[in-house]
Amino acid sequence: MHDHASRQQHNMSQTVIPRAIDLHRITRLMEIFPVTAILGARQCGKTTMAGFFHADHLFDLENPRDMARLETPQLALEELTGLVVIDEIQRLPDLFPLLRHLVDTIPDQKYLILGSASRELLRQGSESLAGRMGLYHLGCLHTLDVTSSSDLWLRGGYPRALLAKDDFSAFLWLENYITAFLEQDIPALGIVIPARTLRRFWSMLSHYHGQLLNYSELSTSFGISDMTARKYLDILAGTFMVRTLQPWHPNVSKRLVKRPKLYIRDSGLFHSLMGIDSMDTLLGHPKLGASWEGFALENVCFCLGKHDQELAFYRTHGGAELDLFWKHGGRNWGVEFKFADAPRKTKSMDVVRKDLDLAHLWVVYPGRDRYRLSEDITVLPLRDIRAGWEYSIVHTLCHAKG
Repeated sequence: MHDHASRQQHNMSQTVIPRAIDLHRITRLMEIFPVTAILGARQCGKTTMAGFFHADHLFDLENPRDMARLETPQLALEELTGLVVIDEIQRLPDLFPLLRHLVDTIPDQKYLILGSASRELLRQGSESLAGRMGLYHLGCLHTLDVTSSSDLWLRGGYPRALLAKDDFSAFLWLENYITAFLEQDIPALGIVIPARTLRRFWSMLSHYHGQLLNYSELSTSFGISDMTARKYLDILAGTFMVRTLQPWHPNVSKRLVKRPKLYIRDSGLFHSLMGIDSMDTLLGHPKLGASWEGFALENVCFCLGKHDQELAFYRTHGGAELDLFWKHGGRNWGVEFKFADAPRKTKSMDVVRKDLDLAHLWVVYPGRDRYRLSEDITVLPLRDIRAGWEYSIVHTLCHAKG
């Protein structure tokens, strides 16, 4: 077991970007559950995040000494009190049943466990610790965490890429990250797929970024079956590398799109897969608009704090569309993303407002000014998203109750 104070001091002595919203949400879970799990991709900041909680005991399962200590896990853990942090829990998933026993019998223990994001790890933890574990998916950094949104957009939200001394260093790190993820993390999850094959598939997916996903077209282009294409996609979605946004199907008499939309979650990884390595290249690239849409969408989804299955998009075969739809407080809400200097009201906005009975529609764009297009349509800068729509939601709900 490491000296927790020295380990945390080492982590916190490096450049640390405060992540107030993540910290608040994790703290709430820790107040409710005896076990809190922070799952996320490698290098997204899980260990740094845990350092804010000042563990009484820390086990790092990448350290041979800690692994040896946990060869007899009950003896190692049952005498401990306070907050116990176990890092890299995916290396010892057999701990989950023991943790259930410990938290049921030792009221003075709390656990914060950190692990790679995977559906199998989630399944194991959920089955063994049902009702005892709060789960938090830690993503990358967001616009609310940093001051330079242009660097964040280009390089993405992995701290080491964002904080690199220059773009060249950032994209060198991202390329090595992709290689390590495919050659180390995927096999560690028990998935047997050649790294080169999954890399080619991931690169092909990047061309669908912000578009409807056509499994038939994808599988034919890659020379695999639909079932294999879905399997590969499930792996990348299950490790939180890609997002598949499902279409919303209200009870309306219109022909609606039924295929999901696909996004590479981290903008830096998307740019690396596309060969974009500078802002000049990005601004002249055909995927410029799609890149910004995906970047803005991830930031909005983070601010909403909703589960992936609660979020959707809407599109009719007639061309009306809404990029993001969700329910809150018994009302319907929506966001349209526009990479434009001054977005204007469109016919599509009126159609989706009527189809979906939206309480409010926000048009999120990269500019600086906030303004209204109508009583229930607001143009909102990406940097103002949290405060902007929290005010509108509260105002709308209060007005409805009144």
